[in-house]
Amino acid sequence: MGRIVDLCAEVAAAADEGGEGLILSPEAWDELREDWKDEDIEDALAFVRDSLLQGELVDAADSLSAELLTLLGSFGTAASFAKVEAGEARFTVEMIARLARRVARLEEVLGGFRDGARPDHRGFGALRSRLMDVGIEREMWGPDDDPTEEEKGH
Repeated sequence: MGRIVDLCAEVAAAADEGGEGLILSPEAWDELREDWKDEDIEDALAFVRDSLLQGELVDAADSLSAELLTLLGSFGTAASFAKVEAGEARFTVEMIARLARRVARLEEVLGGFRDGARPDHRGFGALRSRLMDVGIEREMWGPDDDPTEEEKGH
């Protein structure tokens, strides 16, 4: 296992960014061929390429998730959520709920990759609570019922 790690380290050090991702110069190939088979070098290059892409993917997903947390968190206040429920926002409750579910899962996964502090989740947490309340209300009242505000507990 240690030899493969050494090969990956050598490939990473010798690789350059090309039009199709990481590439090795002919000189780097020749140098690596002294100790390795072409198949091993190709496998190491693919592994290094995938590792770098994964890092870029995590960075992009982290940035996107942070922006979505801010956007979705803005619907966490009672006033802004009431506008969504009343149909006065550009987003429907269903759209926001779908995005919130995906962002919540993304945040779970990113937790294992983040180096720094996670974004502020307060507004997003409030939004998720309101979405859960809407889901519970829909289950209690059903699609044909029209409960009064007093019945809904507001």
